[in-house]
Amino acid sequence: HQPMFLLLCNLSFVDICFTSTTVPKMLVNIQTQSKVITYEGCITQMYFYIVFAMLDNFLLTVMAYDRFVAICHPLHYTVIMNPRLCALLILMSWIISVLNSLLESLMVFGLLFCADLEISQFFCELNQVVQLACSDTFLNNMMMYFSALLLGGGPLAGILYSYSKIVSCVHGMSSALGKHKAFSTCASHLSVISLFYCTSLGVYLSSAVTHSSQSSAVASVMYTVVTPMLNPVIYRMKT
Repeated sequence: HQPMFLLLCNLSFVDICFTSTTVPKMLVNIQTQSKVITYEGCITQMYFYIVFAMLDNFLLTVMAYDRFVAICHPLHYTVIMNPRLCALLILMSWIISVLNSLLESLMVFGLLFCADLEISQFFCELNQVVQLACSDTFLNNMMMYFSALLLGGGPLAGILYSYSKIVSCVHGMSSALGKHKAFSTCASHLSVISLFYCTSLGVYLSSAVTHSSQSSAVASVMYTVVTPMLNPVIYRMKT
C-alpha cells in the first residue's frame, strides 16, 4: 500500500494548494464587498491555479497506473512500483505542470489590456483573461488548445487505457470474490476521477454554451472548491 499512500499524500497536498489559490481571495472579497484584484495578483493566481490543476490531472493518471499494476501484475507490484519510480513520476508531474504554467503565464504578460476589465468568475481563469486582451491572442489560443489536447487529453487517455486493461484482467478472473475485491480497490479512484473530469468539463461547457456568468461561476465553484474538498472524504471512507 505504500505507493498508493505516497500518491494520496501528494494528491491531498495538491488539493490543499489548489483551493488555497482561489478560496482565500474569494472569502476576502465577500467579507470586504470588493471584487478587485491587481494585475500582478491575477497573473500569480492564474499561475498557481494552472500548476495545481495540471498536477491533479497527472497524479490521477499515475494512480490509475498504480491500480493497473496492482490488479493486473500483483506478483510484480513491489518491483514495478518501487519508491524510485514513484518519486520519478511525481517529480515529472511537478516539472511538467510548473513549466507549462510558467509558459502560459509569461505569454499572458505579453498581451495588452484595456482599462476597467471585468472577469465573470471569482478567480482569474486563463481563458477569460486572454479573451479580455486588446492585442492579438492567436498564439495564446493555440497554446491553450495544444496544452488542453496534449497535457489534458494525454493523461485522460492513459486513465482510460489503464482501466480498459483492468476490466479485461478482472473479466478473466474465475473467482467472484476476486472480481469484487479488484473492483473495490478502484472505487475511490474512479469516484475522484469522475468528479474531477465531470466538473472540469462542466466549467467549459457552461461557459461555451450558456454564456451565463452565474452558471459558469457555479460550475467553477464545483471544480475548484467542492471537488478538492470531497477527494479526502472519499479516500478516507475507503481507507
